[in-house]
Amino acid sequence: MLARIEDYAIIGDTESAALVSRTGSIDWLCLPRFDSAACFARLLGVRDHGRWKLAPAAAPRSVHRQYREGTLVLETTFTTDAGVVRVVDCMPPRDKAPDIIRIVEGVEGRVPMHMDLLVRFDYGTIVPWVRREDSMIRMVGGPDALVLRTPVETHGEDLSTASNFTVTPGDRIPFVLSWHASHEPPPDPIDACAVVESATARWRQWSSQCTYDGPWREAVMSSLVALKALTYAPSGGIVAAATTSLPERIGGERNWDYRFCWLRDATFTLYALLISGYQEEARAWRDWLLRSAAGDPAKLQIMYGPLGERRLTETTLGWLPGYEGSRPVRAGNAAVEQLQLDVYGEVMDAMHQTRRAGMPPDEWSWGLQQHLLDFLESNWQQPDEGIWEVRGPRQYFTHSRMMAWVAFDRAVKAVERFGLEGPADRWRALRDQIHAEVCEKAFDARRNCFTQAYGSPHLDASLLMMAHVGFLPVTDPRVAGTVAAIERELLHDGFVLRYRTEDVDDGLSPGEGVFLACTFWLADNYAMLGRTDEARALFERLLSLRNDVGLLAEQYDPVARRQLGNFPQAFSHVSLINTAFNLTPKGPAPATERQKT
Repeated sequence: MLARIEDYAIIGDTESAALVSRTGSIDWLCLPRFDSAACFARLLGVRDHGRWKLAPAAAPRSVHRQYREGTLVLETTFTTDAGVVRVVDCMPPRDKAPDIIRIVEGVEGRVPMHMDLLVRFDYGTIVPWVRREDSMIRMVGGPDALVLRTPVETHGEDLSTASNFTVTPGDRIPFVLSWHASHEPPPDPIDACAVVESATARWRQWSSQCTYDGPWREAVMSSLVALKALTYAPSGGIVAAATTSLPERIGGERNWDYRFCWLRDATFTLYALLISGYQEEARAWRDWLLRSAAGDPAKLQIMYGPLGERRLTETTLGWLPGYEGSRPVRAGNAAVEQLQLDVYGEVMDAMHQTRRAGMPPDEWSWGLQQHLLDFLESNWQQPDEGIWEVRGPRQYFTHSRMMAWVAFDRAVKAVERFGLEGPADRWRALRDQIHAEVCEKAFDARRNCFTQAYGSPHLDASLLMMAHVGFLPVTDPRVAGTVAAIERELLHDGFVLRYRTEDVDDGLSPGEGVFLACTFWLADNYAMLGRTDEARALFERLLSLRNDVGLLAEQYDPVARRQLGNFPQAFSHVSLINTAFNLTPKGPAPATERQKT
């Protein structure tokens, strides 16, 4: 039986990641990069689509797992009738040859163990050629190859590699699976136990940089580690999630590939990194953003590949049945071709925040920003697909117009505060024009709230960002009115829906979970409105949704009480970090700092 989404933990190096279930099965792994084709795809199919299980031969009585403090080194402890055994999982960084290290440690008794390694390259379609070479098992299929090294005996079994062995107290039995390009020689062997200890020390050194000192330090630290796990180190890009096609509704079609980097996440992510003490990571993210956005401003995309790749063509992997039958399974994301005007505001805001933080400027960033503004000046009045990337008709989304206002507002501030050259008077006039239009066409005076789009009766949780970005002060009664309307119409068991999918033509069948990032935004609004007790209570409820190792997906089903969507989700963890700071006295508060000059 396939595990629930929250039953997975992530292990990662600097370029890829794997999902490990509570049963000891690695059910998802893409090598050598986050967006490569999976060699273990059981997460979206069945065993025959590839997995690597390493666990007691008999069903355990209990399972406990944890990350070593401040690290992404996973320890899963199985208690069985025969004794206790621990499996340590780690993906240490290594040039050109990603490794997965699994170490079986005997704790008590004599525990029979079983390994089932089923490699299927290209999302479960390629059965590799497997052969023994000296002290390793080599698996080759097309451009990819994997090498397994372990001291225990292995054998072929039903087109898989299997092993049966017993561990006793003090045993430390390593298994190392290494990827390499099939036309190149296998990587050199490593001392698995020493490498895991080195990775642990390196992680803890990194974690020690965290500057958050408040009541939710464990949650903040876990989220920072998750963000680090989702960072493609060669470029500094941060992918939205490690997976594709985990559903927003079980059995539904809202299944997207999130193994790419979204411009929309730029400012939130920058804030989370900067205020937490991670200047180097923030600068790398800023530099990735600039490289990716460079070029014709009319062709600015909402997302890019980990290195800034632009062609993310969406295809359907029809042979995979999908997570719990949720189809289609997709690779690539067609939303890359959409017009989403809000990303221009996100890029401008992100660059404004780097200047406010004192980050050394890039010599050509202001020129790029001016080109983006030139395009936006001629196109901000167009309808678009909006923040939620609807696949229905384009609309005049309020959030898109609000972020166009942000773009020109930050341009004016670049001139006024930082002395950069540009037509500030013209930008100021555009800013005022957009503001007036939104207040006229998107505000429902009868209900005292802003709506999702011009002339629309529907609400949208993205409107919770109005005070964050400074479009209106939190003291404006229209902000409180919009929060109240969202409470009336978009709450489900106290959590926030993005919008009601049954009411809005977004090109898809209705139904999805509550959106965790939006619920964090509501907590931020409570804090800004002085409703501190409610903000803290909602934040604590959100923290309770994390799984046993502190991870969150994109959405949550309050009825089935399970996480939904791709996992782990960077946007959820970024929002957690920022909200923790917002609710911590005497610390930086992104919700009130973002709009400042």
